[in-house]
Amino acid sequence: MDAITLQNASPMPAPTWHRLSMNGADIETPADLIQAHDAIVEVPEGESALSVTAVALTDLEGDAFDTAVDALSARTYATRISAQDLAGEADDDTDGVRDTAYSRYQIDAAETERAASVAAAFETGMGADARAFLLQAAGEVIVVEAPEGSEGAATVRLNGIDGAVNTAAVDVVAHEGAHVDIAIAFDTPTKGVGAIGATLRVFAGKDAVVRVTAIQTADDSWQCFDDEGYVLDESAKVEVRHTVLGAGESYTGLACDLRGTSSDIDVDTRYLGHGENELDFNYVIRHHGQRTMSELNANGVLAGESVKTLRGTIDLIRGCKGANGHESETVLIADDGAHNRTVPVILCSEDDVAGNHGATIGHIRPEQKFYLACRGLSPDAAEAMFARAQIENAEINAVDETVRASVVRLGKTLLGDYEGVEQ
Repeated sequence: MDAITLQNASPMPAPTWHRLSMNGADIETPADLIQAHDAIVEVPEGESALSVTAVALTDLEGDAFDTAVDALSARTYATRISAQDLAGEADDDTDGVRDTAYSRYQIDAAETERAASVAAAFETGMGADARAFLLQAAGEVIVVEAPEGSEGAATVRLNGIDGAVNTAAVDVVAHEGAHVDIAIAFDTPTKGVGAIGATLRVFAGKDAVVRVTAIQTADDSWQCFDDEGYVLDESAKVEVRHTVLGAGESYTGLACDLRGTSSDIDVDTRYLGHGENELDFNYVIRHHGQRTMSELNANGVLAGESVKTLRGTIDLIRGCKGANGHESETVLIADDGAHNRTVPVILCSEDDVAGNHGATIGHIRPEQKFYLACRGLSPDAAEAMFARAQIENAEINAVDETVRASVVRLGKTLLGDYEGVEQ
């Protein structure tokens, strides 16, 4: 396939000053890659009630995910005032004089609310073009469905194949009261050049609990894409854990629609920047339901000449009374050549809510470097110590032995003497 350029991927919902070059990412895939279609799905035998099926792209319309979202949409808008009333100031005359006082974001948001459709509002973190690219490269959709009140787990493994793009499209539908654990492992066990990625849609039904763990241990010659979108029904809970340790270019996007009353999402991200790799994160959490909760935490180390961008947006939409959104990031810049860009954003159209954000970003202080030097640690050794801590944390929390071995392999590549954590 020819090289593909994805312009303004992972866009911020409400753009900031364009000169900062942070509103989105322009991504160019390598040329001459073939489509591998080699995703591996593992479900523990006899321990999981999950149904796993492969659906052709031509048969996607009306599948389990769409059916669940449509049912939620019907229930949601049957008990709410009209979407036009929710839009408030913005009326049908979007070209009128009154609209000159509103941003493009506000007008688009009002139009989305007027559509009165959960499906129309659905999005994934990397945007529609990136999802379309990953979906087409995958060739089919893996549908993971958990019946009402059931429990189950599944692991999706995506290994790099030299000269290929290897992606998976996954839909997860957890019906009322179900508990589902999904792990997605991106790895490059053999040398080569190419791309790996996944586009994931998750529907968490009433009182359902979904846990998603994504870990990326690719070598520097690869691109990695992790594109995710979530819809939560009443009292549903989602926990997401992202661990990004490698890849020359790594893109992670997550969008969540907290549609149901008292729904809750908790996102925890750990990352390591090294060499000249580029890391890009885009998180968009929209509060629609009353008393919804969101927690977005990121913790990372940047070394070498790595560059990291994180956009974190919490959108408190009119009607989400009692909602609470929080986002924070801690970044340790271990090398003067590393570059960090963080944009925490709160958007608010409701008064009875709580939203807060913050970021702690800092270099290793001179007195800390002196302290380490007095104990025999050179600047390079000190940098390696912080990188080692991130790798050890990933190894300790690995979902299985295969992932743990991948973390150790990458640790040896980056640090040379890494032997793993003693068990």
